Amino acid sequence: MRKTRIKLYFAFIMQSFCCVMFLAALCWSGPTEAAEIAVAAASDLNFAFKELATEYEKKTGHHVKLSLGSSGNFFSQIQNGAPFDLYFSADIGYPKKLEEAGLVVFGSLYRYAVGRIVVWVPARAPLAREKLRMEVLLDPSIKKIAIANPKHAPYGRAAIAAMQHFKVYDRVKDRLVFGENISQAAQFVESGAAEIGIIALSLALAPSMKEAGRYWEIPPAAHPPLEQGAVILKASKNQAVATGFLDFLKGTQGQEIMRRYGFTLPK
Repeated sequence: MRKTRIKLYFAFIMQSFCCVMFLAALCWSGPTEAAEIAVAAASDLNFAFKELATEYEKKTGHHVKLSLGSSGNFFSQIQNGAPFDLYFSADIGYPKKLEEAGLVVFGSLYRYAVGRIVVWVPARAPLAREKLRMEVLLDPSIKKIAIANPKHAPYGRAAIAAMQHFKVYDRVKDRLVFGENISQAAQFVESGAAEIGIIALSLALAPSMKEAGRYWEIPPAAHPPLEQGAVILKASKNQAVATGFLDFLKGTQGQEIMRRYGFTLPK
């Protein structure tokens, strides 16, 4: 009888020890393995999203692989199966079309910002000493005006609409040079390949651009609103992490970054 009690006692001790070791293993196990998400983003988000991605990576340990380009080109790539997890377009119309085609996570469509456009001129140009307005595009010293390609870049379409609004388009259309996206248009004018450009306010507010030139904000009423939209793609293999990144954008820190780069935020 006594031997039986001793055996039961030792069995209880061993069982308790195993439970303690199991709980300890749970407590001391490392964090969930970091994941990588591929984000396709309109190039007006260049500086804002590089900062946003850095802060998200610090906070979560996940990695953001950021691809920047024109919204229209990304739209075509996604239709053809490009392996992105998230798509941030400068024109909410593109994500809506993907939603209609059943290519996005239901309910993930989010209007994350409204963009602005500006007339930007390098500080070295004589025009920089003048009061900038849309009419400055008519100056005879200007041979090239940089804008994004309106065929697939919403900022390019907004630039043309603004020039038409101010009745200068027909007089300057032969001087337009098209960047593949709004970032390339900004590079054209910053490098001197064009004397002046119509670019995104978010790029004009980047430290390097602020130091290199000056700008005039085109009134929002002069062109259709640049409503920008995001979606999580149904083909994503990391939908939870993609949702986390979108939530980070919606949060206090993400909204502050977007506001700093001149985006009007959804109420």
